[in-house]
Amino acid sequence: MTSAPSRDPDGTSDFSWLRHAGIPLACGALCVLGFAPLRWFLVPIFSLAILFGLWAHCRSYKTAVASGFAFGLGLFLAGASWVYVSMHVYGAMSAALAALATLLFCGYLALFPAAAGWLVHRSARSLPFKLTIAGPSSFVLLEWVRSWLFTGFPWLTLGYTQAPESALAGYAPLLGVFGVSWLLAASGGLVALAWLFRRDTKWQVKTAVLVMLAVIWVGGLQFKRIGWSDPYGEPVSVALLQGNVAQDQKWREEVRAATLEDYRRMALASDAQLIIFPETALPLFFDQIPVAYLRELVLHAQQRGADILLGTVERTSAEGKFDYYNSVISLGSSRPQVYRKSHLVPFGEFIPPGFGWVLNILKIPFTDFARGDPSQSPLEAAGQRIAVNICYEDAFGEEIVRQLPLATLLVNVSNDAWFGDSFAAEQHFQMSQMRALETSRWMLRATNTGVSGVIDEKGREVGRLSQFKTETLISAMQGRSGLTPYVATGNWPILGVLFVSMLLSFSAASMFPGAKMFRTGE
Repeated sequence: MTSAPSRDPDGTSDFSWLRHAGIPLACGALCVLGFAPLRWFLVPIFSLAILFGLWAHCRSYKTAVASGFAFGLGLFLAGASWVYVSMHVYGAMSAALAALATLLFCGYLALFPAAAGWLVHRSARSLPFKLTIAGPSSFVLLEWVRSWLFTGFPWLTLGYTQAPESALAGYAPLLGVFGVSWLLAASGGLVALAWLFRRDTKWQVKTAVLVMLAVIWVGGLQFKRIGWSDPYGEPVSVALLQGNVAQDQKWREEVRAATLEDYRRMALASDAQLIIFPETALPLFFDQIPVAYLRELVLHAQQRGADILLGTVERTSAEGKFDYYNSVISLGSSRPQVYRKSHLVPFGEFIPPGFGWVLNILKIPFTDFARGDPSQSPLEAAGQRIAVNICYEDAFGEEIVRQLPLATLLVNVSNDAWFGDSFAAEQHFQMSQMRALETSRWMLRATNTGVSGVIDEKGREVGRLSQFKTETLISAMQGRSGLTPYVATGNWPILGVLFVSMLLSFSAASMFPGAKMFRTGE
């Protein structure tokens, strides 16, 4: 005699876990199609619509949390698998241990959408509020928490999928990437509402849903037409150098001379007003670079009234102790200046307290960098005021705006060689496009192995270099001045919207007169 299948609190058989795990897992993975290089920006909207629909019908917090966790696991395993490349290929971690570490890291990141599912379950039982307010606001609120908790990991924030092609990108200068995420998620909630009520809802409700979608998307198109900044000075010719040195070769003595010569040759061949080297381009401490080598670069720049931004590793000593900085130093016609990276990468540039044992597993050079001052001023070079950011720093929009509105140009120097031939470099380029949109400034990206490129104030790609090639990108850029709403206020407006939305969603049962007819789980 066989027993009947057990039933969970949702009132369905054990097979419901396939629905609450398998479907959201697939939806999360599909979201990655919205990011570069594919940029299918509508896919995340429909993926979230399915997730919110599942959340709205969960009767137990366990299934809501499970659905959110599965969604997050699919998103991060598909979109951040390059973490394995960093640890195994370039960090010398064994394949099995790197795979386990990647799984655990993605599992940690999946806790954030899982927590969003719990919040939605605990909110009002009104289906419209769950789909259009609680679901989107909870999801984006936890995206924001993920961006700063334990120094933050804002990679794969869904708002990036809309830059720069989507109409929703028009909201970036107003609300930043989290505002774009919220409007994307709200669109997904409205799509879910329209689908669930496609047969038995009055035409007025359907019309209201379509009108709200139209307002969001048409409004974005209108905001895209606004010029949030004005030209500053004359156009500037730029040269972005891409040395293409593999990460496992970068610090080897036998390739040092060739690396120095490649960068010297590319720099001296350029007549640009601004020449930019990638992050830690030369495999030496700055004080170890031959004086004759630096003198030749400086003389070349001064003869043309130009400036060079050199990505390098500085070291300073005090009382016999060295401090190391991931820096960009200006050379040439303007006075010498330096920018030092302030937002360091855990385990890549510093080891968090209690994790010293990791050094016995990972073989990563320079894991003890010192932090630069978070309130550094823009560098003055090539007639522009340049907000420099190094690698991972351009993932944090609220930190980039610290140097604005004074800065007239954004420059990012990176070394994405750590990620190999993965989607990471393209995803990183898309994040830089969002920073250009938020600030209405041009962004110049000089990277070791790609993607190097020039981005205008609308987030549009003006030029780029192919990955894994030793090349120089010659282009022209236009400095910009002005103040976008996002530069003026940062994330505070969208955070206010999120918190108010959550308060509304928890009190919607008493505030929404027709809530009973839309209630679920009863």
